[in-house]
Amino acid sequence: MKIFARDVPPRAAWALEQAGVHPLLARLYAARGVSTRDELDDGLARLLPPTALKGTQDAAVLLADAIRDGKRMCVVADYDCDGATACAVAVRGLRLLGAQHVGYLVPDRVVDGYGLTPPIAQRVKDSGAEVLITVDNGIASVEGVATANALGLQVLVTDHHLPGAQLPAASVIVNPNQPGCTFDSKSMAGVGVMFYVLLALRSELRARGIFDQAAQPRLDALLPLVALGTVADVVKLDVNNRRLVAQGLRRIRAGAMPVGVAALFKAAARDARVATTFDFGFALGPRINAAGRLDDMTLGIECLLSDDPARAAELAQRLDGINRERREIEGGMREQAMLIAESLFDEDADGQEQPPPAIVVFDPDFHEGVVGIVAGRLKDKLHRPTFVFAASQAPGKEHELKGSGRSIPGFHLRDALDLVAKRHPGVLSRFGGHAMAAGCTLDEEHLATFEEAFMQVAQEWLDAATLMRRIDTDGPLAPEYRRADLVDTLHAEVWGQGFAPPMFSEEVEVLSQRLVGEKHLALKLRHQGQPVDGIWFGHTEPLPARVKLAFRLDADEWQGVKRVRFLVEAAEL
Repeated sequence: MKIFARDVPPRAAWALEQAGVHPLLARLYAARGVSTRDELDDGLARLLPPTALKGTQDAAVLLADAIRDGKRMCVVADYDCDGATACAVAVRGLRLLGAQHVGYLVPDRVVDGYGLTPPIAQRVKDSGAEVLITVDNGIASVEGVATANALGLQVLVTDHHLPGAQLPAASVIVNPNQPGCTFDSKSMAGVGVMFYVLLALRSELRARGIFDQAAQPRLDALLPLVALGTVADVVKLDVNNRRLVAQGLRRIRAGAMPVGVAALFKAAARDARVATTFDFGFALGPRINAAGRLDDMTLGIECLLSDDPARAAELAQRLDGINRERREIEGGMREQAMLIAESLFDEDADGQEQPPPAIVVFDPDFHEGVVGIVAGRLKDKLHRPTFVFAASQAPGKEHELKGSGRSIPGFHLRDALDLVAKRHPGVLSRFGGHAMAAGCTLDEEHLATFEEAFMQVAQEWLDAATLMRRIDTDGPLAPEYRRADLVDTLHAEVWGQGFAPPMFSEEVEVLSQRLVGEKHLALKLRHQGQPVDGIWFGHTEPLPARVKLAFRLDADEWQGVKRVRFLVEAAEL
């Protein structure tokens, strides 16, 4: 483990300070590529215009015509938090804009698999719908769209995933990553794409005289859902995504949110009045995702769609219970997966056990709904591209294995799968994903071939520098910034993927250390000559008397007094 400090462009930091930004925030922002105060303006007027996103105008016309003609619409969602929030945004938004008949359908992870498949298209047709709208999926659903077309359905694909070699023959595609789209925010989540379609639709309806600027429906009520889905999907928080998230957070903190979101905050024991991106990523998002992993994502979508506080509270409690079950299953799987992974270690020249360049793990008892989380945990611990497989639970497909992978910087997971598929045709039944997360399906008889091929790609692509775990920080923390009010200031900002939360690093003196709860290290530290508490969650190994730590700032309250403490993330030993 090596701890590095980010470069801080001095001119950018100075310019931000001169523009009135707090000196600490100016330094943090400059290190993350922000150079002007304008980039920090999160006003709605600063959002990229919907007209810049290819397909939105055609989508607006299609939907406006469907509303005019009273056509029935069906939203086909994905079974993760981005898909659930995108579905809720679509259904709520279309109803706000005058659609009378809007339903939704979410595939079952086990039975249906991912995306718009031909059987899903048939179910949409059987529901009586005439217009099929995908959210957070569809760009790879060539066969499903073809089936929908043959059934006489109009298909609008809204997605953000990378397209394959062939695009589906949908009536309209809205996806910032489709060929020919020059939209500046390529990292928008599926929920953001659907929100932009609604903005374009409202503009089209205004142009048709359905309502004027003063009387038009307020789509900003959907921004809490957009913010939640964007953060939970771990997309890069570029400037446009940060604006969407900031706007959603602002409304949540003011109490203006769907009752289902409020119920989820309560179920997670989080305070919506001081909501943060952390709440989205680690409290609300996992509770919604748990429904798609272990049960039925309809529960999550219904919670987000409900306007009845009692019903929303009941659904949020059920989601909380499912999430507890997910954590129990994950804990057992993680321990078993780590044992399997450790069996793959080899001794290096110094006699130290080292993991191979990539990790592939399978156990017949693994639950397919949790393999992605476990892959992420192994990747974090071992710093290797990791795939975890489980046997399919779908009837008649017991021979299939479902795999989910997570990667490290410098190793593009989907490209790696593409190379495996080219070198070994027929081994992968299906695959897709992004640079850092991907999934695939294969027959169990091909697992050994996949493992060998995936390992080979890792050996070719990964060098010692990439395999060395590094942690980027914001360097030393000046003692005058070790204040509880500044902790609150930092927490209130929008941080996340591609715009990392502040983390500091420097050498400190360890005054005392003890285990709490048998798995956390409680610390008394001396920082810049002053004592400060610290805690390292999930770490039990003792630290030397002087050590370089990477830490986040936190504040805990005792008898009404707030005190700063360091949340340790890593040590350079």
